[in-house]
Amino acid sequence: MDRRFFLTFLFCSVSWGLFWELRWKKRKENQIEEWLHGHGISEYKNLFEDVQTLEEFSLSALSRLEEVVREHQRWREIAEAHIQLLRDFALQEWLCSQNLEHYYHTLKTLGCMNLDDLSQFDSQLQLSLAAWGYYYEDYIKLSTGIKILRASRGRRDQDYEIRLVHSLAERRLNEKWSIAGALLFGCTVALCFLTRDLMFYVIGGITVSIIAFVFTIKFLCELAARVVSFLQNEDPGRRGDRSIYDYVRGNYLDPRSCKVSWDWKEPQEVGQTMSFGVQLFYKNGQPFPAHRPVGLRVNITHIELALDIPVTQEVLQEPESNVVKVAFTVRKAGRYEVAIKLGGLSVAYSPYYKIFQPGTVVPSKTKITCHFSTLVLTNGHQHTLQIEPRDEYGNPTSNSTSLTDEANYSLHVHSLGISEDDSQEDFYSKSVSLNKQQCQVLLRMTLRKTGCFRACISYKDQPLSNGEFDIIVLSENEKTCVEKNVSTPGISIYFEAYLYSSGNYSSSSWQLQASSLLVPQRRPSMEEEDEHDSPVEGQPEKVKKPKKVYCYISPKQLSVKEFYLKIIPWRLFTFRVCPGTKFTYHGPDPIHKYLTLVVDDGIQPPVELSCKDRNIMAATFIRFLHKNIGGSETFQDKVNFFQRELRHINSKKPRTKTCLKITRHNILDSSLKATRNFSVSDWCKNFEIVFQDEEALDWGGPRREWFELICKSLFDTSNQLFTRFSENSQGLVHPNAEKPPHLRLKMYEFAGRVVGKCLYESALGGAYKQLVRARFTRSFLAQIIGLRMNYKYFETDDQEFYKTKVCFILNNDVSEMDLVFAEEKYSKSGQLEKVVELISGGAQIAVTNENKMHYLNLLAQYRLASQVREEVEHFLKGLNELVPENLLAIFDENELELLMCGTGDINVQDFKAHAVIVGGSWHFREKVMKWFWAVVSSFTQEELARLLQFTTGSSQLPPGGFNTLCPSFQIIAAPTHSTLPTAHTCFNQLCLPTYDSYEELHKMLKLAISEGSEGFGML
Repeated sequence: MDRRFFLTFLFCSVSWGLFWELRWKKRKENQIEEWLHGHGISEYKNLFEDVQTLEEFSLSALSRLEEVVREHQRWREIAEAHIQLLRDFALQEWLCSQNLEHYYHTLKTLGCMNLDDLSQFDSQLQLSLAAWGYYYEDYIKLSTGIKILRASRGRRDQDYEIRLVHSLAERRLNEKWSIAGALLFGCTVALCFLTRDLMFYVIGGITVSIIAFVFTIKFLCELAARVVSFLQNEDPGRRGDRSIYDYVRGNYLDPRSCKVSWDWKEPQEVGQTMSFGVQLFYKNGQPFPAHRPVGLRVNITHIELALDIPVTQEVLQEPESNVVKVAFTVRKAGRYEVAIKLGGLSVAYSPYYKIFQPGTVVPSKTKITCHFSTLVLTNGHQHTLQIEPRDEYGNPTSNSTSLTDEANYSLHVHSLGISEDDSQEDFYSKSVSLNKQQCQVLLRMTLRKTGCFRACISYKDQPLSNGEFDIIVLSENEKTCVEKNVSTPGISIYFEAYLYSSGNYSSSSWQLQASSLLVPQRRPSMEEEDEHDSPVEGQPEKVKKPKKVYCYISPKQLSVKEFYLKIIPWRLFTFRVCPGTKFTYHGPDPIHKYLTLVVDDGIQPPVELSCKDRNIMAATFIRFLHKNIGGSETFQDKVNFFQRELRHINSKKPRTKTCLKITRHNILDSSLKATRNFSVSDWCKNFEIVFQDEEALDWGGPRREWFELICKSLFDTSNQLFTRFSENSQGLVHPNAEKPPHLRLKMYEFAGRVVGKCLYESALGGAYKQLVRARFTRSFLAQIIGLRMNYKYFETDDQEFYKTKVCFILNNDVSEMDLVFAEEKYSKSGQLEKVVELISGGAQIAVTNENKMHYLNLLAQYRLASQVREEVEHFLKGLNELVPENLLAIFDENELELLMCGTGDINVQDFKAHAVIVGGSWHFREKVMKWFWAVVSSFTQEELARLLQFTTGSSQLPPGGFNTLCPSFQIIAAPTHSTLPTAHTCFNQLCLPTYDSYEELHKMLKLAISEGSEGFGML
């Protein structure tokens, strides 16, 4: 070997090594930089200058980033992405150790992201995977390896994955130095340069030919294996007209060769229409015309909520275009899975995972959690309010850096009953912090002044949805007194007070004056009482002398009593401790200079009280109220408390099944007969409904239909137990004061028990949830919870009467109308039957502009309540057997309707957003379902209710709409063609056949819901 050969060899080998080193280093740096940039932390790449490979990066990234990125708003996502990267490398090294590294990308397309996913593959999937273009012996390796993974699942931890990644990193470093490649390159160049003998070229040619022949034989063997795999495993339905020749040439649509291009950069906010393109390619890389039917299916699912998102597909109009445009709109923030399939096979690296962030904060959607209309605080003590910022679509928002700005959140507090000049003192402070874990803003406020205040929390000068509330601030002594009162409710708790004339508080002639909170004093003697009762010098003459009373508070009620002769008690007023009882706080009265409050429960006239210990009395009442309603005044929290308490009350009653045999054509009488001797425990049992002459088994559907039919029989006006104030079929129903004689009052008791049964079943949750199929008048709902009638109920219950009489009286002078406090009652033929006095001697009392409001309220009391007093009492008797009155009292009439009857209107967009589509061909999903939604969008509310009843057995939705329907509304692709749709009401499933046209689907669906919305058969 001469010197020239050695120098040439050395130069070529070193050049090869340097070239390979620079290329390898640049590629690895780009991989690390891309990962950091993709997660928005590219500014920290200087921390990894000494890291040579992405594998080494995965081992050290989290520890290096933790100190500097811990406060980053996306730290949780970064940590999860790092763990996924580590697991991905562990999967690669495990496959390499089993000589199965060529399956890595195929496994990714099947949703296998780590070793845990791989260990769950069943044997059939393993066989299909091994036979997919590779030799059968791979199946043995794969199945054996998966068995080992399953056996070691309990012992396998993160250290095992870290060891695999260490092994992969070392292997990649060894691969960097291709010593054999450098030697071969150097020897080849040196020999070619120095040796010019003919024999060398002959031997070299023969060597190259042998190598080419070996690779050709290997290629032909693999090709033969792929052809055999194609013939054995290719689905004939998916193969179509594809021949072996097309397969060999690659002239067929291959899902793995297709590409997906995204038209947005992450992260994106919800509410926008997003789109992406699916580029179709033949196996040989040539574009595949998108206008040809390919059976492309795109499913976009919210991972946490299991919510399917509707998508639209559009083929671009260019003749040679190979792009299918997919568009969708996201409303819920979170992580989505985008699954794209062709003929059952995943496209490219599908499924993809995309994250959509919440939008900007909207004050009208932002709420205070655990909200109270009145807070009881202590002077100088800090109180924390938890605020849930939400965007336009109700998503919790914590991704905006402006959330922690104190300037965004403002707190305004002013004293109640104190003039503005006296309330300008800086007596409160606030601070704001962000709880990223709970997606909440914590507003801490401190008040340094005792009294009653009104607070308002705003975001960017816009009040929050429940941001206005009252605050009672107590001193330390007052706080101790309130805690003693609440902890010992059995002992009589009373407060001395002065009662002013009850009635129209706003019309009082004296003006409330400002004063500071009075210090509690001892109970005055009789001489002192007389002195206190005497008018103060200079007081207005129109103020009448107040009456001394005692206010007794218990966990259930507030009673106002007067003592005759100082020893004989006489109860004047009683108010329930419930949200319907409202306190209004005012300044000192003009006589005793005690702080004043007005108590109004909507049933009795408002009561004006002045009390030396007003704040203690009000705080005691509020603390009892908070305990009664479970600690929060939001509707959902009250529902949870109501259902929890109802389950607890009836927990000792058996839930065994009891069979009710019902005749469908005589539903009411047969139901009355079946439950005639039922006790309260029997009503709490699980009803199993058997309709005579029908063969269905009750797995929930017949029971739901029985509730539907019995409510229709009870509350439909055709049965005359309930009636409407107008002829409008959409009017609200009210107990019938003129019911036929054969309808006894016992029927109202039965109706009350049915409603109570529905509430109890809903409290059990899940598939037991039942709703009352009725739309009750607001006045009837108000009477259920014990509210007083007023003329405003006419606006919703009897709109014609409200427009023609009530509004006329309100808006005009009544002095010339000759109205009196009496109501004329006419027969159906128009004959005057009698005149009913609204108050004693009302026929001689004229209605004036001063007392017309009182007249209208008395008129409402008579028309809406007094005429049906017995009917309502019997209804409440049946209802309260199952549901205690105090539990119902925590709701107002609007909330009670939501609790009992669910939402009224059926929203098609809500329906479409939460319906689950199961199965179906491309024609079914892309044609039939589009026709179906077009048909449903054209339905009236009655037709929508029939469709809902046809599928679920009930025409009413639970509170929350389709989102809270359990089980979810499912549309199943039926294996039939051009037949009537069927339903499985027990599982909320609509079985929809395939149709050839929109008109055919419309005809069949309308026929099914109109003729088949009732009745059961074996499906």
